[in-house]
Amino acid sequence: MTTAMHDPLLQPYYRLSPDIVIDATESLGLLADYRVLALNSFENRVYQVGIEEAEPVVVKFYRPGRWSNEAIIEEHQFTLALQQADLPVIAPLSFQQSTLHRYEDYRFAVYPRRGGHPIRVDDLDTLYRMGQYLGRIHAIGAISPFEHRENLSVISQLATDLAYLYDHFIPKDLRPAHQSLGDDLIRAIEQRMANRVAAPALRLHGDCHAGNVLWRDDKPWFLDFDDCLNGPAIQDLWMLLWGDHAEQAQQLAEIRDGYNEFNTFDASQLGWI
Repeated sequence: MTTAMHDPLLQPYYRLSPDIVIDATESLGLLADYRVLALNSFENRVYQVGIEEAEPVVVKFYRPGRWSNEAIIEEHQFTLALQQADLPVIAPLSFQQSTLHRYEDYRFAVYPRRGGHPIRVDDLDTLYRMGQYLGRIHAIGAISPFEHRENLSVISQLATDLAYLYDHFIPKDLRPAHQSLGDDLIRAIEQRMANRVAAPALRLHGDCHAGNVLWRDDKPWFLDFDDCLNGPAIQDLWMLLWGDHAEQAQQLAEIRDGYNEFNTFDASQLGWI
């Protein structure tokens, strides 16, 4: 019988030891030098693995039960299409004519290592360049939608999250008051969304904050497309903003100016932030 401790959905990484990481890497024909460094990742487990007489690689182990194989492959195909268009994205490497691999209980992918430093979100020129590249990414993302990945829906995601809070965190005697506030919030958002023209759904990065972009060779390198999805362009822009309203307005102006060199940004989406 599967215990809670060993349930792959509750404790998905309890067996993921350095030996498993190395064995999985070497199952693809690579020869590891046994240097394994854990990297920051919230949902998945990501490691830098040293390779004999070659550059290290980054090996990403997908959380069991989160994405289907088809959804992961769509992520890979999107990044490869962007890479083929000469865009600075970090796409998975192919082994045995595949980018998604399995070793024991785990699905994993291997990426080239890219160095760099965090982008400066306080630098307007950097934000202008970000806008240029996002405009090009979205131009390719508009060619066809994802079939196996999520569609961004503020209302459905908010309703799901609120229901989870009510069921797991809010005491029963406080639940009616919280549910009333939640219902008011959903109605207010529905009204805000209804007053604006529906935006076409693009294939997006989905989680385009400064932590998922590295600056190197005088350009941004986009990584971690794990949350890519169909949605409006603004989803890939708003996470780059910081500061007060005046600062954000100036930042958005720079991003939009760069974006509009390669694409057309619908300004009506600004009200969705």
